[in-house]
Amino acid sequence: MFQGLGCSPIKAIRKIASERHIWKGKAYLYTLDNWTVDALAFTVLHCANKAKLHQPICFDPRGCFVNKIKGDHLILRMKALILVGGFGTRLRPLTLSYPKPLVDFANKPMILHQIEALEAVGVTEVVLAINYQPEEMLNFLKDFEKKLGIKITCSQETEPLGTAGPLALARDKLVDDSGEPFFVLNSDVISEYPLKQMIEFHKSHGGEASIMVTKVDEPSKYGVVVMEESTGQVERFVEKPKLFVGNKINAGIYLLDPSVLDRIELRPTSIEKEVFPNIAKEKKLYAMVLPGFWMDIGQPRDYITGLRLYLDSLKKKSSPKLAFGPHIIGNVLVDESAKIGEGCLIGPDVAIGPGCVVESGVRLSRCTVMRGVRIKKHACICSSIIGWHSTVGQWARVENMTILGADVHVGDEIYTNGGVVLPHKEIKSSILKPEIVM
Repeated sequence: MFQGLGCSPIKAIRKIASERHIWKGKAYLYTLDNWTVDALAFTVLHCANKAKLHQPICFDPRGCFVNKIKGDHLILRMKALILVGGFGTRLRPLTLSYPKPLVDFANKPMILHQIEALEAVGVTEVVLAINYQPEEMLNFLKDFEKKLGIKITCSQETEPLGTAGPLALARDKLVDDSGEPFFVLNSDVISEYPLKQMIEFHKSHGGEASIMVTKVDEPSKYGVVVMEESTGQVERFVEKPKLFVGNKINAGIYLLDPSVLDRIELRPTSIEKEVFPNIAKEKKLYAMVLPGFWMDIGQPRDYITGLRLYLDSLKKKSSPKLAFGPHIIGNVLVDESAKIGEGCLIGPDVAIGPGCVVESGVRLSRCTVMRGVRIKKHACICSSIIGWHSTVGQWARVENMTILGADVHVGDEIYTNGGVVLPHKEIKSSILKPEIVM
């Protein structure tokens, strides 16, 4: 309807409103043809009189309230809860220095990948379900909160509540008069976050809950989601099946109607084993197959694999963000503040964080080098994670899933063959087999 107006949809709406008698209490429905409209939103104008247009009130095709306008895009007004969980013991020694969601992944905190994806589809408030260090989390994320224009709050558990109990605890933060569905994400999951597609899927089936599922090669290791392929309706869940019943597993990304909260008591509860099966029995649970990559990066080996998948996805979607040059092999992400010396060979599947210094002749592959690290001349790092502000000496070799905590110093010509080194340690002799250095 806006063809030929020569202006943006929002300006066109204001023009139409000023030319017509649109009074308070009257609703006129317009669709924004030939413009990008987030979540396929429609607009309902609500004005005090014909000369003065108030902020538009927006509704999606199901009549759900939308109230955020970003540029010329109409954005759904939604909330989200991220299941942060406990102490991140599987990612120690990194989580001895920072809460797990603040551990860097591809040069930014894990949780920031999710918050940015949520903000992109119009989520205006993110609740972090956490049971320790909420002050550190909020202080760290304060700058991102302002930058992204999104409210970030914490819902702190006094005891572990599983994967469903935190939703009951945060009920007052998640539910408002809009009646909008809300997202729930597992903080360990990294993917392409097709959240806009999930919104459209959820609205299309009319059920109570939508879950994202991903295909795996060995379904017998997981809980399998058995679903009707044509509609996505979930039939049942089978835990570690001995016989093949399907190859799709829960991907840890959900979109739930507020009514789901009526099914959850404030006690330790599993959403996967207690809540979802009951919704499935009532034929109100639907599953969407996740396009693109997916990985639970809650432990070091999967973290390294997740980095490879992430960088591969980044190459397909936003290749200019990757480094290039004669010293680069494959997909490599280098922060603009990092310094790379001459004669280095970097890649594939490497992330080099802010303020890092990589001296001449260094070889890096399948590894993460976090903020402020210094790697001296001719060192070699492979399949490892180097924690914040650590130093790797010249001609040193770090490989086989070695995880260095923050501020670790590896001496010159040292060899480490796997293992975990706690923060603030100095390695003066080689580690010939994987061990924990305390």
